[in-house]
Amino acid sequence: MKITINSSFLPHSDPDASLAFFRDVLGFEVRNDVGYQGMRWITVGPEGQPDTSIVLHPPAATPGLTDDERSAIIEIVAKGSYFGVNLATPDLDDTFAKLEASGAEVVQEPVDQPYGVRDCAFRDPAGNMIRIQQS
Repeated sequence: MKITINSSFLPHSDPDASLAFFRDVLGFEVRNDVGYQGMRWITVGPEGQPDTSIVLHPPAATPGLTDDERSAIIEIVAKGSYFGVNLATPDLDDTFAKLEASGAEVVQEPVDQPYGVRDCAFRDPAGNMIRIQQS
């Protein structure tokens, strides 16, 4: 059996701010930008990796959610403790410096972790945790 990761989903609270972060700050390609009933789904991915994408989606679009559940999800996302993604780069210190200079919210400066990776962390405009490790 061969299974690959095609897409991961991250909620957004402001599609334009999320688009600017993933496209302009991280340098991801925009693969799709779809609107439906006042909501937007934006698919982005790293250049040269057409089979790997992140879908930025409105958290309110999940079918069957109650208003209380929707509010709880939005609160948890804003705190940065609900969703996240781990990325990798060959030059962590340079990537960190560029992200920090862009004004991205720094959560953790580059550090050697006890479990063997060197990484840093940021929050995207919705509050999602973006961890980046040295590859």
